[in-house]
Amino acid sequence: MIRKSALLLGLPVMLALSACSDEPAADSAPEASATAAPEADNNMADAMRSNDRGDADAIDMPDSEARPMMQAQVVLDRLGFSPGVIDGKSGISTKNALNAFQEANSLPVTGEIDDATEQALGRWNDIAATRVVTVPEDFAIGRFEKIPEDPADQAKMTQMGYESLDEKLAERFHTTVETLKMLNPNGMPATSAPAAGATPASTSTPTPTATSTAGPPASGASTVAEAGPPSVFKAGQQIRVPNIGADFIDAKAETDDDWRDTLRMLGVGTDQPEAARIVVDKSDSTLKAYDAQDKLIAAFTITSGSKHDPLPLGEWKILGIAHNPPFAYDPSLFWDVPDHEEKQQLPPGPNGPVGVAWIDLSKEHYGIHGTPHPETIGRAESHGCVRLTNWDVARLAEMVSQKTKVLFQA
Repeated sequence: MIRKSALLLGLPVMLALSACSDEPAADSAPEASATAAPEADNNMADAMRSNDRGDADAIDMPDSEARPMMQAQVVLDRLGFSPGVIDGKSGISTKNALNAFQEANSLPVTGEIDDATEQALGRWNDIAATRVVTVPEDFAIGRFEKIPEDPADQAKMTQMGYESLDEKLAERFHTTVETLKMLNPNGMPATSAPAAGATPASTSTPTPTATSTAGPPASGASTVAEAGPPSVFKAGQQIRVPNIGADFIDAKAETDDDWRDTLRMLGVGTDQPEAARIVVDKSDSTLKAYDAQDKLIAAFTITSGSKHDPLPLGEWKILGIAHNPPFAYDPSLFWDVPDHEEKQQLPPGPNGPVGVAWIDLSKEHYGIHGTPHPETIGRAESHGCVRLTNWDVARLAEMVSQKTKVLFQA
């Protein structure tokens, strides 16, 4: 729940926090986004983009084992039915994604990979669960700083970015640091038989990076920000990652450079369907998007409300969308924060209280936004607003507009 500000679509705004913070029938599935991408010449995605078209520079290194659940999660994620973090484990987010896929394909809604669902998902059996990429130097170099807990210290930072390259890579591939480590035991891509010429990560020569160096303090800061934890992964290293797709960044898309960089960083493409309405359902912690023909086109697991700040049921309008928004922290709007604490202006960043995007609603103080803690989605309570992973809210922000209708239901 956030105090409403004047928002313009696509422009960053200063947000005032109230209670929003941490705490397809077969012919209807958007299959093109799961299997194919437009010509690479027009693609402004990074060098780690999906390579389903058989890019010449793709690293041929077979996985050490079959990963059926992760493969299903990858396909669902590509189709817009988000399983949350892709980790190869069945949980609430994967169940919700399967429910949505089944609904969209007129299958029995079981939330399980039953025979009918397995057959339907079989259309994408050519999409591998994982792929091996080389971490680009321009992706690895950056300011990785520890995010302090005190808002007063956070306000001294110039950005609330990633604490480590590991964390940045995990968000890029819609997963967790723990999953990346599992896929790369001892720093090497899990593999059964490295292809000729492939260089395991342990024998590659990483390019020097600034992954453990904190930047200079913000203007007025009294101390230098503390460097984040050291990263396992480095520039130039080959690593195995979940094989996410739908990451095509159209060079002709009308978007500002900062937002394009954010989409690229999160592995989210610009080619997204248009949502005519979205439905937030408190009972199963989902946000579903429908097109003008009322066809289900996307679904995301969410965190919404608590007993102190319940989800405001009813119909609402979207007033605007803020990309990479800064944040105005007002303790008086939190039930669990002492009112005597001072207000603070917090810088933007993926580790900020509302993540990379804020979708402002006509219900005062409420919005739909990202989170610095993707693993908590669907589990931890929010302060009233609707919270998604950063990659999911970025995708949703590309789908909605001020014309999109919003319904919150129990």
